[in-house]
Amino acid sequence: MSDGPHGRGPRRGSSPADGAGGTAARTATPGSTEPRAPALAQASGRAAGTATPASTEPSAPALAQASGRAAGAEAEPGGARPTSRDVARVAGVSQATVSLVLGDKWRGRVSERTAAAVRDVARELGYRPNLAARNLRLGRTRTALLVVPALTNEFFARVYTGAARVAAEHGFGVVLYPSPDGVGPARDPFASARAALDGVIASSMAAEALTEIRGTDLPLVMLDSDPSDPGAAAHVNLDIADGMRQVTDHLLTLGHRRFVHLASAVSSWTFDVRAAALAQALGAVPDAVVTTVPAPLDVGGARQAAEAALTGPGPRPTALICDDDVLAAGACKAVRRLGLRVPEDVSVTGFDDLALATAVEPELTTVRLPAERVGERGMSALLAVLTGRPPEEGGLPVELVTRGSTARAAATPAPA
Repeated sequence: MSDGPHGRGPRRGSSPADGAGGTAARTATPGSTEPRAPALAQASGRAAGTATPASTEPSAPALAQASGRAAGAEAEPGGARPTSRDVARVAGVSQATVSLVLGDKWRGRVSERTAAAVRDVARELGYRPNLAARNLRLGRTRTALLVVPALTNEFFARVYTGAARVAAEHGFGVVLYPSPDGVGPARDPFASARAALDGVIASSMAAEALTEIRGTDLPLVMLDSDPSDPGAAAHVNLDIADGMRQVTDHLLTLGHRRFVHLASAVSSWTFDVRAAALAQALGAVPDAVVTTVPAPLDVGGARQAAEAALTGPGPRPTALICDDDVLAAGACKAVRRLGLRVPEDVSVTGFDDLALATAVEPELTTVRLPAERVGERGMSALLAVLTGRPPEEGGLPVELVTRGSTARAAATPAPA
């Protein structure tokens, strides 16, 4: 890795190695105040532009002293930015080795001990790679686009948090692109941004925004989406079906047999999976009855849909199974507006385990989805694709969180 000249000459009385390092701080090694002859020769070679083989490993004493030298280093007057050459000299390795380690390409070429020493020295010197220069060499911008339905949904904000954390660990940035309409198709963000991206991570709920990118060479990682989709380089899915099975098992154990499925009106693979899993689980119970009622993904629309379901003809349902926590909050309002109680008269379940789940009273029984892990896995999958490695496979597990919104089924009053 080359960072360019410093625009500074050697200090008076400095050694050739100091001149090559430019802004490298003087360091003191116990028992010696002058660099060893081999070190001087190596530094001089680097100053002349001679690359040291990447496989060259520092000696054990050099590694042992590297961290101490970095810790004792003092910045030169003027506060010039430390370079990779400085890191190489203090760590006692070649500049090529520094490039491999800080570019996360050292495995199989540099020992773990050396990699750790280089990272320690870089951190203590305050070295930051020149990303602009690196990107020109690699032909990459080290930027990923995350496409989500809406930031108003806490779940996707947490997905972003997870993706950004993994990206930062690898010197990447994440640009967030939410659908302008919340849940509908987003306007095409790719016409102007495509050249500035290395890849895309997208939720299935915003899939229509991806029409323009599917025919390009940008790798696409889909979140919570149909694994048979051939247009994606990798998929990251939650075990949504298992989550719905956990909900139905819980309610059946409590004696419920008359259900309303308050289903999201948004067309999405993840909601289709929930409906299919619910139908399969209840279809195996001879006396179970379920009515599906679609509802918009907002509290007001969910309340209206739930009121209609609870006041329809026939025996009143004893449990409302909702596709997410927002719908469940609307369902709880509907129960109260009808003069009924949750859970004594009607049990209500959600899905996601948002902060909303513990803000309502009683608190919601719901399925916890590891949103940050989805983002982490999504970014890791994109990095794997970019480096030619196979992405991690297997769905992320979910868990039922039992709270106060569910109880044993109440006996249905006889019709008047």
